[in-house]
Amino acid sequence: MKNLKLKSARAAKDLSQQQLADLVGVSRQTINAIEKGDYNPTIRLCLSICRALDKTLDELFWEEE
Repeated sequence: MKNLKLKSARAAKDLSQQQLADLVGVSRQTINAIEKGDYNPTIRLCLSICRALDKTLDELFWEEE
């Protein structure tokens, strides 16, 4: 499932995938794969992304039914 919340939060901070990747210590391809729903990040990476975007885990990664 695509993570549109992550993509939207990243865009709201005016960050490219590469800039977010640099902030959290992963490749741009990893951020792209998370946004496309092709990769399930570790909880540690989720927390790093949340900190970089000033969001909570629920705001970015909770899937609503």
